[in-house]
Amino acid sequence: MRLAVIGGGGFRTPLVYAALLRDREPGRVTSVALVDVDEQRLATMARILAALADGVDDAPAVTTHTDAAEGLRGADFVFSAVRVGGLEGRAHDELIGLAHGVIGQETVGFGGVSYALRTLPTVMQLADLVKRVAPDAWVINFTNPAGLVTEAMSQVLGNRVIGICDSPIGLARRALSSLGLRVGPGVEVEYAGLNHLGWLTGLRVDGVDLLPEVLRDPARIESFEEGRLFGAEWIRALGALPNEYLHYYSSRREVLHSDQLASRTRARYLLDQQARFWADAHGDRNPLAVWEAARLDRESTYMATNRHSAGIGERDEHDLVSGGYEDVALALMRGIAHDERSRLILNVPNAGAIAWLDDDAVVEVPCVVDAAGAHPVPGAVVPDFGRGLVTTVKYVERQTILAGLGGSRTAALRALAHHPLIDSVRVARALLDSATATFPELSYLV
Repeated sequence: MRLAVIGGGGFRTPLVYAALLRDREPGRVTSVALVDVDEQRLATMARILAALADGVDDAPAVTTHTDAAEGLRGADFVFSAVRVGGLEGRAHDELIGLAHGVIGQETVGFGGVSYALRTLPTVMQLADLVKRVAPDAWVINFTNPAGLVTEAMSQVLGNRVIGICDSPIGLARRALSSLGLRVGPGVEVEYAGLNHLGWLTGLRVDGVDLLPEVLRDPARIESFEEGRLFGAEWIRALGALPNEYLHYYSSRREVLHSDQLASRTRARYLLDQQARFWADAHGDRNPLAVWEAARLDRESTYMATNRHSAGIGERDEHDLVSGGYEDVALALMRGIAHDERSRLILNVPNAGAIAWLDDDAVVEVPCVVDAAGAHPVPGAVVPDFGRGLVTTVKYVERQTILAGLGGSRTAALRALAHHPLIDSVRVARALLDSATATFPELSYLV
């Protein structure tokens, strides 16, 4: 199989390639095309991947391309991992949000809407290009906000675009670890919501739901990151395990205060760190070691202001293990390419899975994967207390898509003004004015 990675010069590409190296099954990926606008980063990334492949027989061949059409030709699968405006754009979003007294994080609230408005024209061009030069390819979308972007791209690609996020499986892994268990055969996770806005409501092992056992014990709950972040009392009150990003909603005041006190925003921290990484990696004889050190630092400082606001200190080393989105992507590719039936949590059109949402709404739910694609499992349960939030945020997503595809400033204003993390129409208008003044990419909004 041939895989094209759009945004192949991105920092997470080695994780994807490492997963491909671990796959020794017949019909595996044998060719990887890295596509990026930055030729120097592509060259450095190719050196990092070569170091990963050192000593591995029949490692997938790697090619680099600055021409997207060239990289896409012949692809069986396409990973979309683009960041329009780069980390600089994210840094501006965070500062604009803070200037107007709201959280500016890149996938929720103002930051999520602003990021999406910059991104949508680009990913829609990508969808059109894939349909033209690689019509049989499946697109696996990592580009944030993942659910919103997947829903927009599905207007061109139909069910051949599927969104992935590692937060749900990461939550499941950590919850299972509190019981001394691991994700594997016989484990089924019940999870429902939208991307970065969902709840784990069941954790079946060999048919027995072990989530009640986790919820009974406050010490067990607080043995993993989400439990410490939300606190055992609140999680037991909910009767479900919330996605970590719901902390922005349940502790909005505290997180905003921590953001305001921080010496640097998250994006500014990453900008400085990534600048050092690329400078060191370009000239270092062992760029893989440079990358590994930078990745550990990146994971260790993830959601630092949220942890500060909750008073829980540094990340535990057991929580540093990611959800493994690259392994989910690999299982998804194998399931489709070789009809290897599997159950994965994915971002797909609802198709009746959540009964009270329309069929076209992209949701994050368990799916059965086979040669025909990803099929949401019926009966996904969003807790009653979450229905209003899901409904409102889905409206915000769709108004953002309407703005991004139609150039409607009015739709963009509706999206911002209705978001639960923005508490004033006047503030929403000011945020939009600041964003359009800051980002030339938003000049299409009229």
